[in-house]
Amino acid sequence: MMNHKINSKILSLMVAFVCVLSFNSCKDEEPDAMPFISIDSPSEMEGNSDSKTISFTIKAAEEVKNAITFEYQTIDGSAIAGEDYEETSGSGRIDVGQTQTTIEVTITGDEEVESNEDFLLELTNVVNGLIALNKGTGTILNDDEDQQGDIGYSTPLEYPDYTLVWNDEFDGDALNQADWNFETGNNGWGNNELQNYMSGSSNTSLSNGQLTIEARQQSVGGSNYTSARITTQGKQFFKYGRVDIRAKLPQGQGIWPALWMLGENFSDVGWPSCGEIDIMELVGHEADVVHGTAHWDNSGSFASYGQSTSLTSGIFADEFHVFSIIWDENTIRWYMDDNLYNTISITPAGLSEFQEPFFFIFNIAVGGNWPGSPNASTSFPQTMVVDYVRVFQ
Repeated sequence: MMNHKINSKILSLMVAFVCVLSFNSCKDEEPDAMPFISIDSPSEMEGNSDSKTISFTIKAAEEVKNAITFEYQTIDGSAIAGEDYEETSGSGRIDVGQTQTTIEVTITGDEEVESNEDFLLELTNVVNGLIALNKGTGTILNDDEDQQGDIGYSTPLEYPDYTLVWNDEFDGDALNQADWNFETGNNGWGNNELQNYMSGSSNTSLSNGQLTIEARQQSVGGSNYTSARITTQGKQFFKYGRVDIRAKLPQGQGIWPALWMLGENFSDVGWPSCGEIDIMELVGHEADVVHGTAHWDNSGSFASYGQSTSLTSGIFADEFHVFSIIWDENTIRWYMDDNLYNTISITPAGLSEFQEPFFFIFNIAVGGNWPGSPNASTSFPQTMVVDYVRVFQ
């Protein structure tokens, strides 16, 4: 019995010693943390009859120590596989010592006048990497004559008794930074919205004299959707006049485009004391109805007055329409294709907000208190195309 007990103690000590050695060995050989990978959202001019390619770049946040592998698959958006691009799937890798790789997708050119079109490239089954962003949007930029510019309502560059004091026809290939700012983030924007607003060319593009703002189903920064919100705050702001904005609007449950204005003193006095003029708002499940509304401070609370107008046929995504206000010291009047549908008197002292300068905001929100959230019927991406904004005084 004595020998058995001694042998047992010796065996226990040996086992403990081996465990300690194993533990220290594991600590010394602790595996490297896996790097995050993401995919970009490239664009390419469509071309005519010749095929071209869009290159998606898959990037690792740091140099790869263990080869990262993944699978990829294209997903239709407004661009359709077999018509606008070639359906593409397969497997890819980022090799040891590298930080990125590319996936090529072939697009099909034509001479048809149309809007920019989009599709997704999705990454799945990633090995040795962590997903930061698993979907990239490929944008096929229309380069045919006058991108739907002749389809829909239009207004002139001159009016009797008015002078054109500022306009943006969106020529060139990027927003004029002397006029426009990008507002970014995913803070709900006071309406429990779901999107993350992005800067630069991520969700905003210029082509053939038109601005496109795009809402995508894309996970970035804790949000499942991305979009863009641009303003002229501190750069272009106006008191009174006629404003014309020619635009083609998105649609779908949970989609909320807006062309609107806030008082230039917003940063000093906040909302609603700065006042708000909604030149156009649309909730996507009512794709044939637009709203024009004024908001203002009401003794520490807020008040609003608005009206809506609807199309007799079709929806606002079908073609361009012109959304206008005519604003003077007495009234603000709202028009759709030069048809008056809302008027408010701003002469009462309680509406003094509207006797001050205002700046522009263009955006597409996703979700929020008014439109509700997207559902299975909502297709992405959704775009708002703006042909011009013009201010006459």
